[in-house]
Amino acid sequence: MEQTTVITSLKYTTPVIKKDQPDDSHKFQSPPGASGNYPYHLNIDDVVPGINKDKMVFHMVGDTGSIRNPGSQRHIAALMAGQYGAVADADKPQFLYHLGDVVYNHGEAKNYYDQFYEPYSVYPGPILAIAGNHDSDVNPAAEFPYQSLDAFTTVFCDTVSRPVAFSREIDRMSITQPNIYWTMDTPLATIIGLHTNVPKYGVITPRQREWFIEELRMADKQRPGKAVILCMHHAPYSADINHGASLPMIDFLEGVFSETGIRPDIVFSGHVHNYQRFSKLYSDGLVVPFIVAGTGGFDELHPVALTDDERFTADDCRFEGVNLEYSCDSCHGFMKVALEKADGAITITGEYYTATGEGTALLADRFALIV
Repeated sequence: MEQTTVITSLKYTTPVIKKDQPDDSHKFQSPPGASGNYPYHLNIDDVVPGINKDKMVFHMVGDTGSIRNPGSQRHIAALMAGQYGAVADADKPQFLYHLGDVVYNHGEAKNYYDQFYEPYSVYPGPILAIAGNHDSDVNPAAEFPYQSLDAFTTVFCDTVSRPVAFSREIDRMSITQPNIYWTMDTPLATIIGLHTNVPKYGVITPRQREWFIEELRMADKQRPGKAVILCMHHAPYSADINHGASLPMIDFLEGVFSETGIRPDIVFSGHVHNYQRFSKLYSDGLVVPFIVAGTGGFDELHPVALTDDERFTADDCRFEGVNLEYSCDSCHGFMKVALEKADGAITITGEYYTATGEGTALLADRFALIV
């Protein structure tokens, strides 16, 4: 009897570049002015008073908006809310840091109730955010013309905390983030949030680059007492079939790291609708995790590319030392991040949970690093 050999294609374990990438730089939107004072810092005590000085726990997720199937985002919101009452106080999440794309497709105020306020009415903690490309985009066919990020800044970058008109009956006050790129000061970490604009692979303005350099230098002076966490919507490294890695974001980051001699302890991003955990080994021996967590609700998930898919290549010197340690591209999910200080060192622990059909959260990945 003749035997048939079945060859199964393997998934990439490195970032990939999507070949024949279109140039959509024309989608760039001029950013709005800051709502607060330079250097755009927000103290966590102004959002979560009395936060623990030795341990901080928070949720993190991106790409929660949904225009076709709201069930996924409601499910994720409910699972995160459930962790508030399911653990001891020391392990209880204290806020949600959103990695962008709160509302699809064009960040319009009219969609905030269905895609943000109503699904997250069950979430008991404050929600802070950086904007995604969809939050930043503008609908040219909008009934009432508006500027890029008008609704986002109303919700997240207000001058004072107050009710938001388009939240309807939902009791969630606006947040007073001082700018669309901003830094959150906490006892255990400096969390820097970048704004990467609308084009598919991201754009960062020269003014923001100058600000970022100063923020890194200021944050580095607080080491080793504080970790340095970087958040950005567009993922520098990815192996997915919808985007692939963002060479502009890699070049931006590595240019700044080279100029300053400073790197963050960990980088979080969304944009890609899956979960990926990369590690990058630098020539001096430092390893920096790059986490993609964009599975917060949008119904279309992005599979990791197969090695025999001719639309992609991993052949780029910028991927040297970068490995995909773990990925999940078939389930929606969210992250819980914990920072804990002990014996003069800070441990960052990340847990990625997936949503099961039984309505529970399943721990799918866990990592820890000491900084």
